[in-house]
Amino acid sequence: MPKSKRSKLVSLTKVDKKTREHKTAMMENVKENADKWKYCWLFEVGAMRNTHLKTVRNLWKDSARIFFSRSALLAKALGTTPEEEHRMGMHKLAKAILFTDTEPQEVIEWFADFSQPDYARAGNVASRTNHSLINEDPQLRKLGLTTTMNRGVPTLQSAHKLCEKGKVLTAEQAQLLKLIGERMVTFKVGLIARWDAATGDVTQIEGPRLQDGDSGAAKDDEAMSE
Repeated sequence: MPKSKRSKLVSLTKVDKKTREHKTAMMENVKENADKWKYCWLFEVGAMRNTHLKTVRNLWKDSARIFFSRSALLAKALGTTPEEEHRMGMHKLAKAILFTDTEPQEVIEWFADFSQPDYARAGNVASRTNHSLINEDPQLRKLGLTTTMNRGVPTLQSAHKLCEKGKVLTAEQAQLLKLIGERMVTFKVGLIARWDAATGDVTQIEGPRLQDGDSGAAKDDEAMSE
């Protein structure tokens, strides 16, 4: 049977895999920045959102370079052992790093002050209990809520416990919280360690680690600095 000549739909979300040459170029970019800046910070992200990460990149674009990836590219670029490391001490850094000449105390204070509230996603833990009366959205039945009709509009007659503090949110709960404009998570960057180019020493940053189940990393296509 001959192939159809009719037009076929092509998904615009499909992305070609990065070539070996492209990955090599990205690794070289990391190494070039390792040779350029005085400090390299290892960091983690809570409530990862690409929009907020881009905001951080833009705010630091004139004085830093950020690399963020869940792949092994950064580890390969910096080295995973003392024998392989690009510069002394760098094998202790990987995944999410920021190169800068800005003095350490200023970096620590800036990131301690920066945060962006956002909507929770399925799998996040509710930071507080929420009871709300929702009476304007026609999708309430689809979200598992019992409603009555009020002038043709599905309506809740009493407050509904949307979530309970400390419990993991379902997809339906996350959708309802977004519906009422309730932001339950906070995008935050936590500094873990600092590498000093002058000495090769890596200094651990004191303080609690971020405790957020939604603290992933950008995809490989978004991994390297803008």
